[in-house]
Amino acid sequence: MRTLRHLTSGLVLVLALAACGGAGEEPADPLPGAAGSWRVESLTTGGRTLHAPAAARFDLAGDEAEGNYGCNGFTAKAVTEGRTAVTLTPGVSTTMACEDQAFEVAFAKLLRGRLTIDRGPDRLTLKTADGSTIAMTSEPRTPDAPLTTTAWTVTSLTGGGTASSVPAEAAGRARFTLAADGAASGSLGCNRFSARAAIEGSSVVFGPLTSTRMACQGAAGDVERSLTALLGSGPLAWKVQEGTLTLSAPDGTGLTATAGSAAE
Repeated sequence: MRTLRHLTSGLVLVLALAACGGAGEEPADPLPGAAGSWRVESLTTGGRTLHAPAAARFDLAGDEAEGNYGCNGFTAKAVTEGRTAVTLTPGVSTTMACEDQAFEVAFAKLLRGRLTIDRGPDRLTLKTADGSTIAMTSEPRTPDAPLTTTAWTVTSLTGGGTASSVPAEAAGRARFTLAADGAASGSLGCNRFSARAAIEGSSVVFGPLTSTRMACQGAAGDVERSLTALLGSGPLAWKVQEGTLTLSAPDGTGLTATAGSAAE
C-alpha cells in the first residue's frame, strides 16, 4: 500500500504538470516588442493624420534601427524595455529635399526618444509621450509595377539635390511608356516623342529622341526642356518601388513618375 507521503508527492507532480500545460508543451511566446521590418502607414500628430509615402519604413533588430522617412534614409540606436517601450536615438540620415517634405519632417520628429509599443500579430503602433502615433504594418505592399509596359506620369524633377513637383499647369502632361521590345514613346509635356531604349540591369539608356515640333511656352516648356536634357544625357539608374519610378543621372538630375493603370 502507498503511503500518504507517496500520494502527496504524486498529487504535487500532477498539479505541476497541469499548471505547465502538460509535459513537452511550451507556453506560447508573447509578441516580440517592436523588432521586425515594418511598412509605415500613417502618422497622427497635432490633431491631423499624415499618410506615408510608399518608401517609408522602420526596421529594428537588436540595438540598431534603420529605415526611410519616405525619401531620406536614416539609422538610429535603440534601447528596448522588454515588450513595452523602445528609446530611439537618431544616427545619420540623408538630407535630400523631398516631394513630401511635411511627412519627412513629422516622421523624423516623432521617431526619437521613448516610444511605447502597441503590438499586434501584423501591426505595430509607436506612441510618443504627447500621444502622437506612428502606425505600421508587416503586411507587404502592392507588388512593384514593371518598368516596361507601364504608363508612367512624371510627377517631379530632381536637380542640385532638390526634388521639385511638376508645376500645376503642366501636371499630368509629361508621360511615357517603355515597351518590352525597347520602344519608348509618350509626351515630354508638350510635344510627343519616340525613341529606342536599352535596359541593362538597373540602367537604362535612351537613344536619340524624335519629337513633334510645337513651340512650347511656360511651365510645360520648362518641363519639356528638362526631360529632353535628362533622357538624352546617357545612362540613367532606374528603380521602381511599388507605383513609383525613379530615373537618376550621375550628375544628380532625375525624375520620379507614378504608374498608371495601363500602358498608353
